[in-house]
Amino acid sequence: MVNEIVKKNGVNFGVITGVVSILMTTIIYIVDLKLFTSPWIGFATMAIYIILGIILLNKTKKDLKGIFPFKDAFTTYFISAVIGILLSVLFSIILFNYIDPAAKDTIRELSAKYLAKTLSSFGTPASSINEAITKLKETDQFSPLEQLKGSIFSILFSAILGLILAAIFKSKSTQE
Repeated sequence: MVNEIVKKNGVNFGVITGVVSILMTTIIYIVDLKLFTSPWIGFATMAIYIILGIILLNKTKKDLKGIFPFKDAFTTYFISAVIGILLSVLFSIILFNYIDPAAKDTIRELSAKYLAKTLSSFGTPASSINEAITKLKETDQFSPLEQLKGSIFSILFSAILGLILAAIFKSKSTQE
């Protein structure tokens, strides 16, 4: 049975994470679609998610008065991550498939240009670059199916991050 504090904090921070993700996507969408291809935005987003995870686990450990087994720490983070990812994916599906489907075509073109520039800077042969760009253009990364596939990868990555954070935040056993 999942501890009520673990469940409550996981759900609350999951909603917070989802709302933060939706706000970031909306701001990028409004400001400049080119930002969707910026590695710095990706790094900043990752940093925000890690900070939210640290705040979540810190708060939950305090709420549990320092008794925070690894399983509870991981469960708290994982609940939060899954809810945040699902809210974010749902918003992206709605935004790029129903509200403004043309935006995904613009982002795909921008991504192709960025990919070509990046691969050429690594000395990748032109034939390989063209092949990669063709594959990119053939895939609708914003379709509901592709978004759901991407969410599986995000959940797996979050599980790994959750394991690391849970190991850091778990309470020390009295036998150590």
